[in-house]
Amino acid sequence: MGAPPGYRPSAWVHLLHQLPRADFQLRPVPSGFAPQEQEYQQALLLVVALAGLGLGLSLILIAAYLIRVCCCRPPEPPGSKSPPPGGGCVTWSCIAALLVGCAGIGIGFYGNSETSDGVSQLSSALLHANHTLSTIDHLVLETVERLGEAVRTELTTLEEVFTQRTELVAATRGARRQAETVAQQLQGLAFWQGVPLSPLQVAEDVSFVEEYRWLAYVLLLLLELLVCLFTLLGLAKQSKWLVIVMTVMSLVVLVLSWGSLGLEAATALGLSDFCSSPDTYVLNLTQEETGLGSDILNYYFLCNQAVSNPFQQRLTLSQRALANIHSQLQGLEREAVPQFPSAQKSLLSLEETLNVTEGNFHQLVALLHCRSLHKDYGTALRGLCEDALEGLLFLLLFSLLSAGALATALCSLPRAWALFPPRNPSASCSGSRLSEPLFHARLEAAPPLRSLPGCWRRPH
Repeated sequence: MGAPPGYRPSAWVHLLHQLPRADFQLRPVPSGFAPQEQEYQQALLLVVALAGLGLGLSLILIAAYLIRVCCCRPPEPPGSKSPPPGGGCVTWSCIAALLVGCAGIGIGFYGNSETSDGVSQLSSALLHANHTLSTIDHLVLETVERLGEAVRTELTTLEEVFTQRTELVAATRGARRQAETVAQQLQGLAFWQGVPLSPLQVAEDVSFVEEYRWLAYVLLLLLELLVCLFTLLGLAKQSKWLVIVMTVMSLVVLVLSWGSLGLEAATALGLSDFCSSPDTYVLNLTQEETGLGSDILNYYFLCNQAVSNPFQQRLTLSQRALANIHSQLQGLEREAVPQFPSAQKSLLSLEETLNVTEGNFHQLVALLHCRSLHKDYGTALRGLCEDALEGLLFLLLFSLLSAGALATALCSLPRAWALFPPRNPSASCSGSRLSEPLFHARLEAAPPLRSLPGCWRRPH
């Protein structure tokens, strides 16, 4: 099957499509897009489960590292006031991880925008296709109603006027039959009339889901950005309570990052399977949902010289019938008007109806050609399989960077805030901050006095 003009599966589609897939029993699953089959569903769910496994392993490693650092640290010699070795490296590694997380946030915003643009192209293509199909139905309905009105009024009036001339009555009845033939043939051109599947409804559903998906990712990105910024602020200010709160928030964002990674990976794999060969699946699904014949669907989805226009015969018969009506009306106007002046008004009205019908017919010929709908199909595929898939890959990269950066930060933050110097207890008693050397010097010179626990009173 030929691909729509301007669409070719990208290298990312081929690469992701070649990745192996397996069900819950680890049996190989074909990479053809088949979302209705249980084995294929299990293969995508297994990708999500692998992300959950990655989350569990990262949490176990973080917990094991922190337990080792806290419980297996060698005891410090009494009276030692020097900071433990490696404290600066711990802080700088945490800062570097948070900066990497901030870079990943920028990638995430770009990927979210690209995904939204791709889905917007899909929605726009569906809306344009719905406009084309609605215009076809409207033109057919309007033309059939005009012809029916002409048969009921003008042609009936002419038959009554030409009662004395049998040949004129025969010509009028011939025009009636031709008008009825045109109406009958045109009714078969509204192929989408009564079809339960509405492109407009599909576009609205896609836009509704995309709006909430976009908003959810924006909130996730902003949440991680706030966590990174406030964590850096807590490290700069050496604020223990702020760093502890941000540690808990980092754990929450870590869980969300792994969850989004699983969803993105499964969606990207499924989308690559669809985009590698979309025609077969779209044809079968559309035929199942609409009940239309395969000749019509093949004509619009493939649009090549090997597939003929299924409406060509109706269009040819309608064109011939319109030409016959036109010639018969010209003959009646030439022969009957001199003898029956009252017939001129009806003939002029018929000429106007015929001109409108011919104009609508030419519009129908253009709209029924496969170019317009096939172009919409190609635009939808490019938006979904190029921009949206590229955006998903950037979001996948964001989730990976986010998970790695937050895991590193969770390992470093408890050690970093443990190295923060304690507050000077004398500041709360004397109301002023004393430098540490001066404080110790006064302690050595003054005799011990009775005072409140933890506070020293200045001697009189």
